[in-house]
Amino acid sequence: MKQSQDFMAADYPTNDGSGVINCEAPSNIALVKYWGKTAVQIPANPSVSFTLNHSKTVTALYYKYLENASPEVSFDLIFEGKFNEAFKPKIRKFFELVETYVPFVKHYHFEIHTHNTFPHSSGIASSASSMGALAFGLIQLEKKLNPELSESFLNQKASFLARLGSGSACRSIEGPLVVWGKHAQVKESSDLFGVKPALEIHPVFSDYQDTILLIDIGEKSVSSSQGHQLMHGHPFAQNRFAQAHDQLSKLLIALEIGDLDQFIKITESEALTLHAMMMTSQPYFILMKPETLRVIEKVWAFRKETAVPLCFTLDAGANVHLLYPKANKKTVLDFIQSELLIFCKNNAFIDDEVGSGAKLL
Repeated sequence: MKQSQDFMAADYPTNDGSGVINCEAPSNIALVKYWGKTAVQIPANPSVSFTLNHSKTVTALYYKYLENASPEVSFDLIFEGKFNEAFKPKIRKFFELVETYVPFVKHYHFEIHTHNTFPHSSGIASSASSMGALAFGLIQLEKKLNPELSESFLNQKASFLARLGSGSACRSIEGPLVVWGKHAQVKESSDLFGVKPALEIHPVFSDYQDTILLIDIGEKSVSSSQGHQLMHGHPFAQNRFAQAHDQLSKLLIALEIGDLDQFIKITESEALTLHAMMMTSQPYFILMKPETLRVIEKVWAFRKETAVPLCFTLDAGANVHLLYPKANKKTVLDFIQSELLIFCKNNAFIDDEVGSGAKLL
């Protein structure tokens, strides 16, 4: 079982001159949710997610060698074509957390050009895709410095680094299915990085669709980081953590055998449990909107009337992810157009599907 020290960079030359690494990393949508952390970005319970395909962050990491190492990592951030000071503290914190494992970063000045393929603050996990892309880019630079590193190790290390910037980012390096957090039935599972479970996913899930209804666009009233902290001392925390382990076991079986009924039952239960934890914390809060509930009720009625295996899940926000097999896409999109768009901001939604993770461009 790998420990943090296994990801320490070896003693190799740090000078690769200057250049650019172009890469991308997608967001992901958790099916079994994690809510609550211990230590430095360690999950209180395991989770599993679908990696998305189209909702991603594209990053060009320009690097220039510095003869004398900088006391702190030197970088500029250009977000969507403009220098962005507001996001720099989070990136600086990320560099502070990872420099122990990639100490060569102090020998470079970085210019980070980045943009998302989806609207910022649209309720898609942009921190997962952005930190995933940045971590993946740094690991590609490490590979230039040490070509002997294996791809499997580099993916693990990219996931390990991404986790330090944003917990869910560790699930954006590979795909289509990633488990994060120790779990008895997932070999090599770890709290330190995401892993692809060693199971053959049923073909019905290989091209699963995720259509995201943008019900609320903008900054949330309570951030996910604040919400995670409220699990400390939560009256239902221990039961919830045990439930997540059980739900993950059952969901992995459903994904392997193609049990859509069980998949729907667990996925929707997990979404509602996540928000139940928010509503029963101290202080308590609600991130769902009235339109969120209207969509859920419509989905339940549609599924009952048509037997189409459409289900919903929610992140820590109001927007609704609709999950369904690709074979049902036309029927579901017709349903969205006719009955659900009225609940979306400016009739907006994002059409996505499961993907394979981060890659070089």
